Amino acid sequence: MAGSTEAGTEHVAEDGHEHRSRWPLLAAVGAASLYLSIGLVFVGLDLVPSVVPIVLGGAGAIGLLTGLAGWANEAFIADYLRNRSDGDSDLYATTMILFLVSDVATFSAGFVYYAFIRAGSWPPAHLPPLLGSLVVINTALLLASSVTLHYGHEALEDGNRDRFLGLLGVTLALGVVFLAGQVYEYYEFVAVEGFGIGSGAFGSAFYGLTGLHGLHVALGVLLLAIAFGRALRGHYAPERDTAIRTTSLYWHFVDLVWVFLVVVLYVGAAL
Repeated sequence: MAGSTEAGTEHVAEDGHEHRSRWPLLAAVGAASLYLSIGLVFVGLDLVPSVVPIVLGGAGAIGLLTGLAGWANEAFIADYLRNRSDGDSDLYATTMILFLVSDVATFSAGFVYYAFIRAGSWPPAHLPPLLGSLVVINTALLLASSVTLHYGHEALEDGNRDRFLGLLGVTLALGVVFLAGQVYEYYEFVAVEGFGIGSGAFGSAFYGLTGLHGLHVALGVLLLAIAFGRALRGHYAPERDTAIRTTSLYWHFVDLVWVFLVVVLYVGAAL
């Protein structure tokens, strides 16, 4: 009797979409550990042994990636394999929005740091020309990727699988090319211009903000790659598009942050 009651409780919990997960907590702890290690590298190496930020950074990166992978699997892939419906689509979309709101605080800290730099002695002693054709091309690529993802999602909702696959693949390719462009930009600045993360306060602000954004783009490319692989296997349909909706929200956010970053950091540095 007790066994059947327990089973019935579990069934009701599933039908009521009750959900508790340890993965978001693991990802949050991992991210906090990673941020702490980065902070120690910049300001705390005289307070703690150098091995401490290395251990914290490694453990934080593993925890963050493991938490995100487990969260994605539990939220999307496992639900699909159990043949569940997308009844929690709005819940997952809202959760993604809340995550992005919290992410605004992370970027805001970097922009506040840059604002303090601009309020001091300006321009810096060594300031290479930041605004060039590569930045313009990279910006155009990222904006185009938002357009292709938007219309790809619309194609999915209209039941046009071929168009959806094509536009999703183009979005993924544009994201990869953007990352390659940012790596090349870093190479030009460091190897040719001699402008690195150690080039004063502005160097730390520039690489901190653009590197943080690049990390977000890399995560977005990973999400797009997973979505594209699942799309090839027919995991999506007009009534089953939660992963595409949430990935689109994340990708559009990353694109918006880049536009703001270009205006403030690249264009602003030239003023």
